[in-house]
Amino acid sequence: MMYKSTTFLLLLIMISSGALLFLSEDNLQAKDYWKDETRQERDIRMAWWREARFGMFIHWGLYAIPAGEWKGKTKYAEWIRHRARIPIETYDEFVSKFNPIKFNAEEWVKMAKQAGMKYIVITSKHHDGFCLWPSKYTDYDIESTPFKRDILGEMTKACKKYNIKMCFYHSIMDWHHPDYLPRRRWERSSRPEKGAVFKRYIQYMKNQLTELIGKYDPAVLWFDGEWEGTWVHDMGKDLYQHVRELKPNIIINNRVDKGRKGMAGTTKEGEFRGDFGTPEQQIPGRGLPGVDWESCITMNRHWGWNKNDQEWKSSKDLIRKLVDIASKGGNFLLNIGPKADGTFPQEAIDRLKDIGMWMEKNSESIYKTGASPFTKLSWGRCTWKKIKNNTRLFLHLFDLPQSGLSSTPKLTVTHFSNEPVKASLLSNPEKQLKMKQIKNGVEISIDRPLDGVDTV
Repeated sequence: MMYKSTTFLLLLIMISSGALLFLSEDNLQAKDYWKDETRQERDIRMAWWREARFGMFIHWGLYAIPAGEWKGKTKYAEWIRHRARIPIETYDEFVSKFNPIKFNAEEWVKMAKQAGMKYIVITSKHHDGFCLWPSKYTDYDIESTPFKRDILGEMTKACKKYNIKMCFYHSIMDWHHPDYLPRRRWERSSRPEKGAVFKRYIQYMKNQLTELIGKYDPAVLWFDGEWEGTWVHDMGKDLYQHVRELKPNIIINNRVDKGRKGMAGTTKEGEFRGDFGTPEQQIPGRGLPGVDWESCITMNRHWGWNKNDQEWKSSKDLIRKLVDIASKGGNFLLNIGPKADGTFPQEAIDRLKDIGMWMEKNSESIYKTGASPFTKLSWGRCTWKKIKNNTRLFLHLFDLPQSGLSSTPKLTVTHFSNEPVKASLLSNPEKQLKMKQIKNGVEISIDRPLDGVDTV
């Protein structure tokens, strides 16, 4: 595969003396988009993301072709080239086989829309280095496949049609590019590091990010793969600045820099860049007060498509995860790994439909809500929002209160002194529930039947 040569930008500037001065791009003075941004500017930039609460993650690429299986082992997915130790020339053969003729961007986006999702994050490039768009900087891209169509372009068009924010996952790590370092240990003899220039790779990555922003205008750039020793804080700081200069209102996750505390996804204190934390496959026990964060979680065990992985989380579990995350002030990025033919697994489609049916009645209790004012609730979760001069509490009932098993359940909410105005089921707001104020709270009579997942 070919990588196009890198050129550096020189600006020709006329100064008052009449002399000509050549300045490199690095010498230009610019606003520091991290340090100079005011709290108000940040709040405006982050507003849509904070209100959205729910998005779709899509891991898709060449790794969908082996579908998680290699030489009789079935535990792989998007990391298959590394974990199965597939030689680069062998893995490259997938390029000529990638032909997802059933891919339909509108169908994907409509499923996200109907599930109540407000944004989509798709892998523009994962760790294997393969690009889902026609890039002028490499032939290791969708244009070199039999499919040839611009997947990111079609997704962007569909997202605009259905008012969904288009966002890209982009890996800093790249197992294919000749200048990326370090090499995988198991392939250093066949792919020596000699001659590789990491600085040249960084310029390649910047060029591609400039291309992505210019062509598709993504709302979020979701970086990953920053943990290897070749990537250092100054590089993360510089890359964050580069992307914000290209699009000042873009949102960037904390994996652009080195400050992440592992899978917990929080960032250490200091000068580390990144607009939101990224807990992976977990939900912070009490949220992350004062921090923007997003839990990314798979529907089964893998991110990319694995045909043998049948450990699917139930719709009930996924809905409650959404509620739990919203009640702690975070966003839920729910992952799907499409098949090589361009379709979603049926199990994923079924779960999206179930979530959508619940969201159709209850989305008001998710979008634009704040974290629960209560530290712990035995029966479920709580979200809230301001309604004119009042506060509306959304009480998410997962389980019947124990005191109500033999008669009409009584939901007791304590630790607040506000005067309650009214209570009703969100699915039937016209019918008010019986309610009485008690010391330090309120007691509400709950009508049966409950929906079995989460009655709001």
